[in-house]
Amino acid sequence: MEALPRETIVDVLESRLREDILTGRHPAGSYLPPERTLADGYGVTRTTLKHAFGRLMQAGLLETRHGVGTRVRDYLRLGGADLLPMLVRHSPDWIGEVFEVRHSIGALIAERAAARGTARQRAELRTLLAAVADAGDTDAVQLADIEVHRALARATGNRVYVLLTNTLFNAYLPVRAALQGPFTDAHVAHGRLAPVVEAVAAGDAPGARRAAEQYLTATERIMLEGLA
Repeated sequence: MEALPRETIVDVLESRLREDILTGRHPAGSYLPPERTLADGYGVTRTTLKHAFGRLMQAGLLETRHGVGTRVRDYLRLGGADLLPMLVRHSPDWIGEVFEVRHSIGALIAERAAARGTARQRAELRTLLAAVADAGDTDAVQLADIEVHRALARATGNRVYVLLTNTLFNAYLPVRAALQGPFTDAHVAHGRLAPVVEAVAAGDAPGARRAAEQYLTATERIMLEGLA
């Protein structure tokens, strides 16, 4: 193996090990080679290796068994949704699956927000929706759109919906530059999202669900076309 550049040694080593895990070079459930062997192979110290291991353990990819060694965690069986941003960066193939969950959760959130949202939350939604139309560029439109969805989740009164919404957005924010198709025109983006907010503000739960399904179907199609 080639030695790693010293100026970013832990970052580069972490990235290399993560790639080896996600591509299956180190399969789930397998033990990594002894620390000295790995360190020598990458041309790093064992201290550097331990720092990289620590990051990957925190990410949920590795686990250490005292006296046994460091094992690759079965992240697909045991991991949580917090792994999604890393997995999406590794492979955009995950985006389609993220969108499938986003679609079902998003429609349910809109329905619950219409049934449970307070007057103050409905006013906040209208304000955030107006910010979509007023956004100055594509990036700002996309971020303003996201804030409307975060507010919809808050309006459900269920904090788990809020955390799920944050997790799903965090999953594709690393590649959002490739997903800006629906947000190139601020007024079109506003018009696409407005029926969802209007139905929620009216307390029309079935209408909010239908509007959200239409919105999600349209935006996901445009974004996936952009990725293709």
